[in-house]
Amino acid sequence: MNYILFDGPTRNALLPFTFTRPVADILIGIMTIRQKWEMRLGSTTTTLTEEYLSDKFPMVEMEENVMINASFLPNTILSEMVSNLGLNQAIFKGDEVIAFYTSENQEEVDFDTYEIIEFEGDCIRVEHTWDIFSNNDAAIREDFELLTEDRKSQPIPKSVNAIAKENIFIEEGAKLEFVTLNASSGPIYIGKNAEIMEGSVIRGPLALCENAQIKMAAKIYGATTVGPYSRIGGEVKNAVLFSYSNKGHDGFLGDSVLGEFCNIGADSNNSNLKNNYEEVKLWSYEKEGFAKTGLQFCGLMMGDHSKCGINTMFNTGTVVGVSANIFGAGFPRNFVPSFSWGGASGFTTYVTKKAFETARLVMSRRNIDLDEKEAAILEHVFEETKKWRKD
Repeated sequence: MNYILFDGPTRNALLPFTFTRPVADILIGIMTIRQKWEMRLGSTTTTLTEEYLSDKFPMVEMEENVMINASFLPNTILSEMVSNLGLNQAIFKGDEVIAFYTSENQEEVDFDTYEIIEFEGDCIRVEHTWDIFSNNDAAIREDFELLTEDRKSQPIPKSVNAIAKENIFIEEGAKLEFVTLNASSGPIYIGKNAEIMEGSVIRGPLALCENAQIKMAAKIYGATTVGPYSRIGGEVKNAVLFSYSNKGHDGFLGDSVLGEFCNIGADSNNSNLKNNYEEVKLWSYEKEGFAKTGLQFCGLMMGDHSKCGINTMFNTGTVVGVSANIFGAGFPRNFVPSFSWGGASGFTTYVTKKAFETARLVMSRRNIDLDEKEAAILEHVFEETKKWRKD
């Protein structure tokens, strides 16, 4: 069977992260949503997404296809239901479609003609940006169980102070000495060739993905995910970093999500709780204004390729778009549009020529090229987000 992950109606609610990737490629837990589906289905997937993303994330359609709403994370029951879908069948949860069968010669999809199978169980769903960190605890636990089933961890080094060792799994090539791992509050997964430097104190759940790094004497609270090749240090709580991002120095990052190739300057901090303890509002790209989150704790949402200088201070519930460069004294505003350059004293447009020069340098340090497909996506984001920049 051919499986296709589609963005669904939540795509705009997941901006700025879906400016540069389909919903399926959001990292939550230990794996991306795509990786979770592929592992459970035992099959590769392709993507139905925005046209400007389709060169990098193409769709492959075959004679028989199952379309899957990528905002739903698979579990054992749901993935079995999806793998058993047949002609004119669809899985719904309430009014939301999870998956449906299509054929190559099918002209349109009319669910009134389908056999509707109701999914009555529970599953994790990513509908808003803050769901990525809010659901990260549950996602890490599910991924940990899936990835470690019937497998044996590498031995825990003797110098490591380990609590609840049965909840710790270390992959081949990982390095850690003289650290404290407390997995009594949730599992700790240490990926292939990952490193935890000495003096770090970690409380699970934690997902330290392949080639990721925790710097010396870091204080890490769950539920935190450090994506492949990313680095963290200082104090981090309930944060998700996608691949190749750095928060390597002292400073606090909490209840936050960073995209790819982000960099947080030394001694930078974000607030995750308002002084009056009121509900946090976040910038909504859909409403083009601030919207309630229902959360008391919510920190920083930063899109791909964005950076901040040393000692940057972010207010509670700050949204930073793609390829923004923030620096200077004071708090920048709670919404920083994509391709903005500046800080509390004001912003100018970060033109693509300069932004791409920086992106090429940053990516080349990780032996990655800014190719034509990636550049075209960023050009599109630059044009799409013009209306929010004020020069």
